[in-house]
Amino acid sequence: MKNTIAIVGRPNVGKSTLFNRLVGQRKAIMDDESGVTRDRHYGYGDWTGKYYTVIDTGGYVHNSDDIFEGEINKQVKLAIDEADVVLFMVDTIAGVHSLDEEFASVLRRYQGKKPIYIVANKADTNNRIHSAGEFYALGVGDGEIYPISSASGSGTGDLLDAVVSHFEDEGVEEPDLGIPKIAIVGRPNVGKSSFVNLLLGTDRSIVTDIAGTTRDSIQARYNAFGNEFMLVDTAGLRRKTKVHEDVEFYSVLRSLRALEEADVCVVMLDATRGIESQDVNIIGLADKNRKGIVILVNKWDLIENKETNTAKEFEAKIMEKIAPIAYPPVIFTSVLTKQRVHKAIETAIEVYNNKRRKISTSELNEVMLKEIEKYPPPIQKGKMVRIKYATQLPTHNPVFAFFCNLPQYVKESYSRYLENRMREHFDFSGVPIGIVFRKK
Repeated sequence: MKNTIAIVGRPNVGKSTLFNRLVGQRKAIMDDESGVTRDRHYGYGDWTGKYYTVIDTGGYVHNSDDIFEGEINKQVKLAIDEADVVLFMVDTIAGVHSLDEEFASVLRRYQGKKPIYIVANKADTNNRIHSAGEFYALGVGDGEIYPISSASGSGTGDLLDAVVSHFEDEGVEEPDLGIPKIAIVGRPNVGKSSFVNLLLGTDRSIVTDIAGTTRDSIQARYNAFGNEFMLVDTAGLRRKTKVHEDVEFYSVLRSLRALEEADVCVVMLDATRGIESQDVNIIGLADKNRKGIVILVNKWDLIENKETNTAKEFEAKIMEKIAPIAYPPVIFTSVLTKQRVHKAIETAIEVYNNKRRKISTSELNEVMLKEIEKYPPPIQKGKMVRIKYATQLPTHNPVFAFFCNLPQYVKESYSRYLENRMREHFDFSGVPIGIVFRKK
């Protein structure tokens, strides 16, 4: 990516606050708790006619009790490697910290290879602005320290003036705009991040056995089967009663937003636990938001004594639990053994294409009027409903209008009949279909 800025530093210096300011929206979770950000998090912004990508990173730590330490540090180094300009954030209230000194020694390896700016945050008063000079002792950066307040925005204009001076061209506004989004959603610890990392061939998200490792929704571009997509790894969705801390609450909100913004939701289940009530809730939420849905049963390698019909029986249980939702395809996979992983993403792409499918009015009527003739709408209150023709409406999801003399007398059961016949004739696997009746 061109024009890329990485924000790095120890925990709790305000990196995510600056990230949100530079991208102009609250995309990253902010909290006073150390270590809230763990993965690399991307956003986009512009300054004086130049567009840029910003990478927010987890706080760099060393010799701590945090089991995520090694993985976070790896993500930080990957962000520095990707960046054109590095912003090393420090805290004017705390002054020079031992972790700042340790991280400065890491950054010295990049000195001369790419611009590095020391950004002295929380400089809300003249005293703090003057005290920012103590960070020259770190011996890293391009000779100037930028005192800012990421909370109020003061000083960020001068900082951005310096940063964008290193960008040779104006960059691309919202490079991900218009690219279809596939969100990987599910309960905690079902393997969402491992799935995304395997597809991308890189450690885009931190993976551990601890539920709740992913906290923010992480986006990455993915190219497969001639299509470019945004893959969105999300935090695990728990029931409200099990969400105890602020950070997890915001993680869940971000996951819900990712679901709402997605075109297709790949809902991951854990084969060893079967389909649970929260899985049903997540699938119901995706259906309510009219998203394409693929159900991905992960950890299938852990199911012992599999017989010929084991997968069919498992699928039947899923369909029984999520009824009346009957359209999502079910894929059995193992991220660990890489079994059917690409089949899963291929199916998600097929679902996205089905979501955009347009049926011509002539073809639709040729097929559906015959089905209506075979089984016309039941007579209601002595009145006969006559459906004259049908057409697909110009909507984001497939919605079909059936024009008739008495739309108010058409029952829900007949609407389901028409939907089932449409699914028989046209491939709308994984996609909710809307059926409406209008007066003609």
